[in-house]
This record gives sequence, structure tokens and C-alpha cells, in this order.
Amino acid sequence: MKKLLAGKEKIDPEPIKRSISVIDLIDKTFLAYNAGRLREASQIFLQKMLKQDVLVGMSITGALTPAGLGISCLIPLIKNGLVDWMVSTGANLYHDLHFSLGKSLYAGSPYCDDTELKKQGIIRIYDILFEYDVLLSTDRFIRTVMSGAEFQHEMGSAELHYLLGKYCAEREKKLGVKDRSLLSAAYTHKVPVYTSSPGDSSIGMNIAALDLGNSRLKIDTSLDVNETAALVYHAKKCGGKSAVILLGGGSPKNFVLQTEPHIQEILGLREVGHDYFIQITDARPDTGGLSGATPSEAVSWGKVNPGSLPDSVVVYTDTTIALPLMTAYVIAHGKKRAHKRLYDKRADLLSALKRDWKKAGK
Repeated sequence: MKKLLAGKEKIDPEPIKRSISVIDLIDKTFLAYNAGRLREASQIFLQKMLKQDVLVGMSITGALTPAGLGISCLIPLIKNGLVDWMVSTGANLYHDLHFSLGKSLYAGSPYCDDTELKKQGIIRIYDILFEYDVLLSTDRFIRTVMSGAEFQHEMGSAELHYLLGKYCAEREKKLGVKDRSLLSAAYTHKVPVYTSSPGDSSIGMNIAALDLGNSRLKIDTSLDVNETAALVYHAKKCGGKSAVILLGGGSPKNFVLQTEPHIQEILGLREVGHDYFIQITDARPDTGGLSGATPSEAVSWGKVNPGSLPDSVVVYTDTTIALPLMTAYVIAHGKKRAHKRLYDKRADLLSALKRDWKKAGK
């Protein structure tokens, strides 16, 4: 019995005081159940993932940007060099655009009369409310900029989002605002942002609408698969490590994690899996869905290094609760890293991956 308890932390917290910091709140009072897992995730993020030689990838699902988490959490993480590359649903990137265009979204109630909202031209995302014109004006902005000459070729989604981010940054400057758009921040700091389902959002629908005319804009999904794998492969080949933070599940989660099976299974190159794994989810693992799949299950696919399971954690809670706490925790510690600026390195890293694949005779 005593051997089993040796080295374990005794549960004996101090009463919470008015002056408690977010660091002490998480370290000293989040001791068990999913609070304990959130503390573990925060500490792994701070102490292990944020070393300079670790590549940090993040997947984003759920309606996080319309809820303001792009502004409150994701932009500070990008600005401080704490996230190196991202995979997001197109919807999150579309709704992110509203803020850089000066559009307003409002905290409301999930119990509104939706028929009345429809009559009044108001859109509802659970308890977030905004005018229908927010969508229409954002659509006009997207179609206008994507009709420009620099969009008239086939490209990966990272380039698409980089170009959109450039125009977001310009619009923020004209409006006299800053730090409103995730895509603008990613553009400024050269953080590549991918989407795993380019057609599954209003951005994709606007690309499709332009395709009915003379637009030559096409999204090369194979380029996205190879580029993301190249980011991970380069980091690991150079002696570094790869970390993933999965906000929710779904397709973006798989797109981040499949970089390792693509390297190992498809390209036949030597690798062992991601080294650090944090997931925030409310999905159950026993239904067999990807959103609930655990790090240990990912080991069987080669997605996660089997030796890294002690540095893997799943927090079963809402991302809108966990992400602000984790962000506040690392920001309060004053954690910063030099920006890797991977957007500018994509072509070189992809060429290096291709050379090794050819050298291996695969």
C-alpha cells in the first residue's frame, strides 16, 4: 500500500482566497477528476510542449471563433509563439473574418424563438446572436478579395488562408483595430493554417460560387497532406519533438494526427509518432467515433509515440472552459518562444521530405 502511494501528492488544498492567481488556482486546487486532467494538460503544455525544439500543432473544431476564443485565446498563443501550425474547420476561419471586418456578434440565449429570429433576420449559434447581414457582407468580402489576381491559381489551404489573413490585416489597419482576427495574426507571424475539408464552410461555398464563373482558384488537398507531414517530419528528423493540442475532435483532429501514419505507413519513412498529446473533448471513446479516440488508441495507428503516453492527457470538458484557463496559465507564467515562421519554409520542407522518400525507394 505505502509503495503505491509513494511520491503521490497529498490532497490538502488551501481555501481559495480573493487574491488567488490563475497559476495557483490550477496548480493547487485542480486536484482530481477532470480538473486534475486540466491541471495535467496545463503543466504538460507549459513544461514540455513549449520548449523551443518542440513543434506545436493545434486542431480547432466547434464554433470557437464566434464565441470570441480566437481573440481571447488563439491570437495570444500565436503572438507569443506558442502554436506553430494549425488545422481548423473552415467555419471557424469564416466566422473569424467577421471580427476583422468590424462586424458585431452578441452573447444571447439558447432559448430564443428561432422562428421569430428568422423573421427578424438574426442568426443563432446556440447562445450567440448576430444579424444575417454579417454573413452577407463577409461573403462579399471573401468573393471580392478572392477574385484578385493572386488567388487565380491552384494552391494549398495554407496559402489561401495566408492571403485572406493579409487582407484581414489590411482591413484591421483601416478600421484602427488590432488583434481581432486569428487569420491576421497567423499571417503576421507566418503560422500556416490548414483546413481538412475545404468545401465544408462558407469559405468553400464562396470558392464554389466563383468557380461558376471564370475563377481559376482551386484547393490542392494533396499538397496540404504532404505539407503538414513535412512539418512534422522535419521537426523529428532534426532531433526535435512534435506536440499536438486537439480542441475537440472531428476531421481537424485526424488531419493533425494523420501526419505520422502518412510518414510511416504511406511514405515508408522511419518515425514513431507524436511525442506530446493533449485533447479537450466531451466525446465518449466507447462509441468508436474519432472525437472520443484516446491517445492509447492512437498508438496502435502510429499516430502517437508509445513511449510518450505519460505525456498524453484527455480532458473531458468543454473547450470554451478549458482553453481560456490553459491560455491564462501559460501567459501568466510569461511563456514566450521565438516564432518558427513555418509558412515561409513549407516548400523547402516539402522538398526535403520528397528527397528522403525517393532516396528510400518508396
